[in-house]
Amino acid sequence: MPEDQQDTEESLFEAPPMGEQERMVEAILFASAEPVSIRELTGRMPHGSEPAKALEHLRKRYEGRGVALSKIDDAWAFRTAPDLGFLMQKETVETRKLSRAAIETLAIVAYHQPVTRAEIEEIRGVSVSRGTIDQLIELEWIRFGRRRMTPGRPVTFVVTESFLDHFGLESARDLPGLKELRAAGLLENRPPPGTALEDEASEGEDDEDQSEMFEDEA
Repeated sequence: MPEDQQDTEESLFEAPPMGEQERMVEAILFASAEPVSIRELTGRMPHGSEPAKALEHLRKRYEGRGVALSKIDDAWAFRTAPDLGFLMQKETVETRKLSRAAIETLAIVAYHQPVTRAEIEEIRGVSVSRGTIDQLIELEWIRFGRRRMTPGRPVTFVVTESFLDHFGLESARDLPGLKELRAAGLLENRPPPGTALEDEASEGEDDEDQSEMFEDEA
């Protein structure tokens, strides 16, 4: 085999320089509307590439810039720097508040995931309507998880990447603790789960005393 042909074939299996890999990762993330996992990056990039290493280099490169490289669960995406978020706000913002039932259900899923509907009802102390679950799924804030290996194999619920992305969380482990919630005033005048007096018929009604933490901005 001619030497120049051998060199060409070998070059096909060589990974690009790290600087070029950073450019590839940057291009893929920039063009993607959704966070991209390392597995997806590996599948798109040339054989032998190290997207995880390229991501770390790229993350450092964007430190202090107007755009930040953020990790969302097991995926990555470019997002506006947190301290510049106010620049993205529009003057006309329609805010839709969730009902107390939906807020409590979402909070239980976030803090207890994976959790079944029966477990949600046990913690809240009241039944959970199908409409409440459907609303949170429609908002893409919760999704179906794995079925429990128990009698009846009930389905579980977990929060989504969209939920983490909306609240600027890398994972559910970054959710605020009780002290932080009290300090923010989010637990004041709020009965703990299991003591609510509302019934299933009232779950579709908006509650005036709702936490802004779980507002959905359209």
